[in-house]
Amino acid sequence: MGSVEDLLSPTVLPDALRPAVARAEERLSDALTQADRLATQQQLDPPSRGYHALSRERREQLTRVLGLSEFALDSLVRYPAWLMHLDANDELDTAPASEVQRQWLVEALAQAEHEAAMQSALRRFRRARLLGIVWRDMTRPAGTDMWATAAAVARLAEICLEGALGWLEAHFAPRWGLPAPRADGGTQRLVVLGMGKLGAGELNLSSDIDLIFAFPEKGTTEGGKREFDHQEYFTKLGQKLIAALDAITADGFVFRVDMRLRPLGEGGPLVGSFAMLSSYYQDQGREWERYAMLKARPVAGDLEAGFELLASLQPFVYRRYLDFGAIESLREMKALINREVKRRGMSSNIKLGPGGIREVEFVVQVFQLIRGGRDTELQVTSLRQALTRLPDLDLLPQAVVDELLPDYVFLRDLEHALQALEDRQTQSLPADDQDRARVAEYLRFQDWPALVARLEAARERVRRHFDAVIADPEEDAEESNGSSREEIDVTLDELRALWRHELAKEEALGLLRGAGFQEPETTLRRINGLRQSKSVQGMQRIGYERLDALMPLLLNALGENDAPDRALERLLPLIEAVLRRTAYLALLRENPEALGHLIRLCAASPWIAEQIARYPILLDELLTPSTLYAPADKQRLADELRQTLARLPEDDEEAQLEALRIFKHAQVLHVAASDIAGARPLMKVSDYLTYIAEAMLEQVLAMAWKHLVRKHGYPKRREDARSDADFIIVGYGKLGGIELGYGSDLDLVFIHDAATQGTTDGKRPIDNALFFTRLGQRIIHLLTTMTQAGALYEVDMRLRPSGNSGLLVTTFDAYADYQRQHAWTWEHQALVRARAVAGDDTLAKRFEELRREILARRRDPDQLREEVVKMRYKMRDHLGSSPKAREAGRFDLKQDAGGMVDIEFLCQYAVLAMSHENPELLAFSDNIRILETLESTDRLPGGDAGRLRDAYLAYRDATHRAALTKQQDTGSEADFREHRQTVTALWQRLLEPDA
Repeated sequence: MGSVEDLLSPTVLPDALRPAVARAEERLSDALTQADRLATQQQLDPPSRGYHALSRERREQLTRVLGLSEFALDSLVRYPAWLMHLDANDELDTAPASEVQRQWLVEALAQAEHEAAMQSALRRFRRARLLGIVWRDMTRPAGTDMWATAAAVARLAEICLEGALGWLEAHFAPRWGLPAPRADGGTQRLVVLGMGKLGAGELNLSSDIDLIFAFPEKGTTEGGKREFDHQEYFTKLGQKLIAALDAITADGFVFRVDMRLRPLGEGGPLVGSFAMLSSYYQDQGREWERYAMLKARPVAGDLEAGFELLASLQPFVYRRYLDFGAIESLREMKALINREVKRRGMSSNIKLGPGGIREVEFVVQVFQLIRGGRDTELQVTSLRQALTRLPDLDLLPQAVVDELLPDYVFLRDLEHALQALEDRQTQSLPADDQDRARVAEYLRFQDWPALVARLEAARERVRRHFDAVIADPEEDAEESNGSSREEIDVTLDELRALWRHELAKEEALGLLRGAGFQEPETTLRRINGLRQSKSVQGMQRIGYERLDALMPLLLNALGENDAPDRALERLLPLIEAVLRRTAYLALLRENPEALGHLIRLCAASPWIAEQIARYPILLDELLTPSTLYAPADKQRLADELRQTLARLPEDDEEAQLEALRIFKHAQVLHVAASDIAGARPLMKVSDYLTYIAEAMLEQVLAMAWKHLVRKHGYPKRREDARSDADFIIVGYGKLGGIELGYGSDLDLVFIHDAATQGTTDGKRPIDNALFFTRLGQRIIHLLTTMTQAGALYEVDMRLRPSGNSGLLVTTFDAYADYQRQHAWTWEHQALVRARAVAGDDTLAKRFEELRREILARRRDPDQLREEVVKMRYKMRDHLGSSPKAREAGRFDLKQDAGGMVDIEFLCQYAVLAMSHENPELLAFSDNIRILETLESTDRLPGGDAGRLRDAYLAYRDATHRAALTKQQDTGSEADFREHRQTVTALWQRLLEPDA
């Protein structure tokens, strides 16, 4: 049975590989002859019988595998019977389950009585499993692709690590003992962190494994012949583990082990305690170590403790802010790699060369480093998972991912083909014609030139996308100067020299004039003032380097603006505000488009400039123009806020409060940006600002409710209760009227409809009234508490029944009774602009029914007119312009006669006087739609209604502009004379006909 003539099928492979097939057949024949002879001596079935029994398909696969892989040929020549075992286990078509593989290894290691036997068993196990992986990668049965191959190799490494570690722990326990328990009583084991592609679960066919060893707590071993300090014990154990995997014996090796990623590299301790590692990364961790830790994952030993360690290191890896300094670091790392590639002539290296595997990894990992702290979806070790999540986060277009992903798969497939030749870690293209033919056939290309053409196209695309992500922004700025500002002969080098005070004064002034500045002397003084300030002089090196890199780009971009001097004046406080948080300097340097948006917005609005200087985290919003100028609608606001808070621990109220404030500031910035850009009409601006407030109130109510229920349980409900929460927040004034401005406070009233008598059902019960009082207090606390990001809103509760002397939270029945029996006319006027803005829907509907009932009462028109006019005069006296201001021609847009409040009072009077006959007037709480309803019901002539609407919109638009430009809500009487005369005339005609 020893002959294997015609066992292989040479026609399966190209003619160029027939000599390789012939040689494989010869070697396999010799091996089978020897194996058959040995089997006969032992009275066993000869292995060649199994080969001859193979199906035609399996023989063709065998030909392909042996003709393309020296590793596979060497393995079957050495162990001919393995093919039958792999086939019987279905391992040639399907990866065995991890648990099955673990059991196979446990059984093999159980026979090992000493280290040499253990190492031999590990190596045979690894070779057999890798042979199956290579076979499947070459033949590609259903379900097998590059990712499946990479995952199978990573699982194999983890199984070998855990098997070797478990054997070593048990073997040396009699001599060394075992580590003492942790302080909480839990056992201690070595923690093995897999780094790089092992941590990602995407290992190469013949890859090193990058590891870091750690242990939880210090102590001494117990139960052995002698005690060892934990540091010494785990060091000895780690050394044994490395040797078990890495040492080259007669059976080869398991995995080459690289420990250089540990703290201090080769000069540092082999193993570190959790406390030591945390201290190191906090105090000494470098940028490249953050990059390395992106893929860290516990792969052997105490996995639970490993995840505990990584959780403690998460703030080092993932910054809570957008960290564009990471681009600088990756750019420097890539430059070092490029120099090394060039020095060693490795340009054809498909991993490190241009457009190679590493560049795809850099593209993905730069986004993980920059945004992973905020976009927690990116906190994954797998490159594929992270890459496919980038489009949903608007970080890369889907079209880019659709190119990068298949190109990366192709490059990794090519890498596997190179490594499968000889089980050697290589990423260099072969020079030998036969090896080239093997690699081309492995990847099923017609020939080597066809593969090279595909490779060049892939590398060109990868390089293009890589350059787009980490290109130096100064190059873009120089190109911009050359194209859009040809008439201005100012270079970044000249602006850098100006910033560094390397130019004579006249030369500097001339340069600023050439760059577009209208007041060069003032501008130069401001620039020099910043550079000479104590804050700048006291900066650390990396911070100053970032400022030094940004300033030429900033001055260059300012020259593009119509008002560069004003923009610089408003920007400098922001630059000073972020000098100690230099990641924001990096953000602006790395994102010229964001820098342009910042300059345009600050030039237009000092309010925006102040907001961003006060809360620099708002700079993040400049990175996405599609949302910067497009505020979210009500539903999207609620969804985005929910997603933002879902990323935070539920019990971390401080983090939630900060997130709420940042979210609110960001959304208001979007509204202001769209307002400045003219992308939103006035009514929509107020709508969006109101949506933001409502979203905040809903979330704050939910937080306060959970807090109180957690402490005291649920309040007792009425027997006829129709809802769960029985609580609403009613908005009055601008909130109720959907007319919020940029700095508006919130006029609120709290109403509940739970049982008037009764207590909560928790472990610390309190009566219902106290529960809801505390709920109201909690809501106000959450809204008004100052954090680093300020307060959410100022709150005014004076419109509740009986004002400041009344209860903070009113029962619905008491509120209804007050409105029916005791409310003043001005309180019914306020009710016109009231609506439920958060809380229980059922109670909100009952509130609206009550509002309609109260407002629709029949009233004495003369008495109503008298009370409305009396209240209006009182307000004018207290809040209107002073006589001196009026003499100077100033006009208070809100409070002076003919202003906004006159129009509001006219609308309120109309609703109170006419809605019993025209219930349509009860539908809306905002003045514009009330005016439209008065017109549609013929209660006000169309011309009058239109003129009042025009005046009201003009006043409101002016107040919005005043807020953005930080001016008072006053204007020149001459600017608004026509509107004022219209309003005054209608006021007198409708409310003071006898005056």
